[in-house]
Amino acid sequence: MGACLGVCSLLSCASCLCGSAPCILCGCCPSSRNSTISRLAFTFLLFLGVLVAVIMLSPGVESHLYKLPWVCEGTPSTLGIEGHVDCGSLLGHRAVYRVCFALAAFFFLFTLLMICVKNSKDPRAAIQNGFWFFKFLVLLGIIVGAFYIPDGSFTNVWFYFGVVGSFLFILIQLILLIDFAHSWNQSWLWKAEERDSRCWYAGLFFFTFLFYGIALTAIALMYIYYTHSGACYEGKVFISLNLVFCICVSIVAVLPKVQEAQPNSGLLQASVITVYTMFITWLALTNIPDQKCNPNLPTVANTTSTDPSKGYTTQWWDAPSIVGLIIFILCTIFISIRSSDNKQVNSLMQTEETPPMLEDQQQVVEGRAYDNEQDTVSYNYSFFHFCLCLASLYIMMTLTNWYRPDDVTRKMVSTWTAVWVKICASWAGLFLYLWTLVAPLLLPNRDFS
Repeated sequence: MGACLGVCSLLSCASCLCGSAPCILCGCCPSSRNSTISRLAFTFLLFLGVLVAVIMLSPGVESHLYKLPWVCEGTPSTLGIEGHVDCGSLLGHRAVYRVCFALAAFFFLFTLLMICVKNSKDPRAAIQNGFWFFKFLVLLGIIVGAFYIPDGSFTNVWFYFGVVGSFLFILIQLILLIDFAHSWNQSWLWKAEERDSRCWYAGLFFFTFLFYGIALTAIALMYIYYTHSGACYEGKVFISLNLVFCICVSIVAVLPKVQEAQPNSGLLQASVITVYTMFITWLALTNIPDQKCNPNLPTVANTTSTDPSKGYTTQWWDAPSIVGLIIFILCTIFISIRSSDNKQVNSLMQTEETPPMLEDQQQVVEGRAYDNEQDTVSYNYSFFHFCLCLASLYIMMTLTNWYRPDDVTRKMVSTWTAVWVKICASWAGLFLYLWTLVAPLLLPNRDFS
């Protein structure tokens, strides 16, 4: 009897994965909005692919696979049986490029498929919110097929796709960060006025000084480790320019005219943007292709090679990659679960404020997912998948340290391309934040509330 009940329960849950209807019909799903569950599920697929890429990049997996007899080409065998599998294509940067190519292709396919979906009555909305088992099979098939792509110029061409996609994703990160800082400042100011407590003001001052302190410390460390007297002029220019730009936007944020147009503007947002700008500057400095000016640049001693005669020399992550991975995880989760309270950010990110659910509707859907998009979608399906496509390219560059494969030296090398992309992204981000401050003054007839 218990076995029958268990089978029935599994069949009920399977409707979430294989059914044509959304998860609203499935009691095994949590009590939440259908739109949120769908976004989290797609994000889980992205994280699953990233986990596969991380495992394939691990030097432990690389070394142990080459120790297995009769598997990889070129491995010694006591019985005279040689392996016929090119393990180099299953490991290192080539595996990361192929897995992330599959992820980007998967989400770009959904970007095209979900164009102009207006509400859950559109037949394509059922594909967005259901059929999870089949979508997993499609993703798995694309990943397997990607490993049959011949090397040739694939990695070199896909490197530049990753550079462009990563640049756009960095800007999306900054938009989310600006919105988070504005919401944080507005929330604590409201609580301070509502509860007539100075503790909230003290908290805002504390975190503002903390972020500026972190930024100043980062600047000092970058001058110490990434510059030298009589050399490293590029690094000095990048650090100095971004320092000046951050000071300028901080001053603009507290100007009386700006405060009149935007009362919620303040130094907390400017301090958050300053910290993020210094982080991007640090990432750029770690890609300068000069050993004297870049202590993070790999040497022969700290690299691992799959096959010195054929394979590329690969390197495990460094500190910038680990921090970048953490920020990537936080931003993708943030994209999945939140709609902004700011109309302008919602317009940029193609999301809408979700209307509150009625009490009688809550009773009907209690304990399961409910469809909150019968009238209109709460986020733009196509743009959401495009963001995940860009996230796939960004994580590809992050896992490979933004290095480009060199067919001549058979190594992953750092290039000035990655440096300039990150620096330009930091400048574009500062300009974007500056625009949010001065736009109400330059365009007084538009609503920037």
